[in-house]
Amino acid sequence: MLLLRLGKRSDLPQIERLAAASPVGVTSLPANRERLADILDASQASMAEEVTFTGEERYFFVLEDTDNGDLVGCSGIIAASGFRAPFYTFRNEMFVHASRELGLHNRIHVLSLCHDLTGHSLLAGFHLAEGQKDTAAMQLNARGRLLFMASHPQRFAESTSVEVVGVSDDEGNAPFWDAVGRHFFAVSYCEAERIGSERGRSFLAELMPGYPIYVPMLSDEAQEVIGQVNPSVQDVFDILMSEGFETDNYVDIFDGGPVVHAKTALLNTVRSSQLVRVQIGTPAAGDELWLVANTQVCDFRACALQLAWQPGQPLVLEAAIAESLCLADGDQVRLVRGN
Repeated sequence: MLLLRLGKRSDLPQIERLAAASPVGVTSLPANRERLADILDASQASMAEEVTFTGEERYFFVLEDTDNGDLVGCSGIIAASGFRAPFYTFRNEMFVHASRELGLHNRIHVLSLCHDLTGHSLLAGFHLAEGQKDTAAMQLNARGRLLFMASHPQRFAESTSVEVVGVSDDEGNAPFWDAVGRHFFAVSYCEAERIGSERGRSFLAELMPGYPIYVPMLSDEAQEVIGQVNPSVQDVFDILMSEGFETDNYVDIFDGGPVVHAKTALLNTVRSSQLVRVQIGTPAAGDELWLVANTQVCDFRACALQLAWQPGQPLVLEAAIAESLCLADGDQVRLVRGN
């Protein structure tokens, strides 16, 4: 069974393996042991706090195969992006250039550096190991953390954003970075992402142009990838779209990938999840996928189950599954239908 839980220091060697295999552009999952240890320590500290409003907390989740103890995925949430330094993106805008005398009226696409999304909660660090791209694993790793947000809304912001990895080739070259960022910071895209993951992206963003960038002046290759998703993360992007995230307003300052955003309370998983009581017993056979999570913090657990549950009824779970989820008879559980 796959089980989503909060990460701990003892998971570090396996998380290093996952980070090393993650795509370039997942800067919140750095292939650096010290940075990963800091992320795990921050997650442990955040769980121990009695949070009443969002701050610099972050939560790091791992997807464990309970049959062998292997970690096959990870994901995270940053409670408030840009808490110590602004969270920069490019905002898509249209400038109008008009001449009454010449009878011309042009709308021109521009990118303006901004930190509009600073303070939003940020979904980050998503990665699944090869061979774990089935629907249940993808849904659990992407949406299980939203069940955590639904159970503990005071820990998160009113709005949530996600940086989606943009287009780069097999050699790690990104057309958008080559057309924009490389002129202001003379390193490759891969090196820029490494620096961003280790020192923070604001360090590089502050060297970006402060004036709007006129998109028609960029190369055709750079224009074509603005707002486009790396094929390796298309499946998780589709899940984000089904959650109700908006895609058109912001793009990443490094690779031009979309930075999506939505009101946290309106996300499909948050809005449609339900709280029910657990009953230990023998459940009826079911063929409908549900994501099931307890409502705890430090001992948060979630899994994907085939259920025959009907609204208004208690959720009947086998004793072994209830134990894996840290649930006892009569406890409350949060669940949502799989997509």
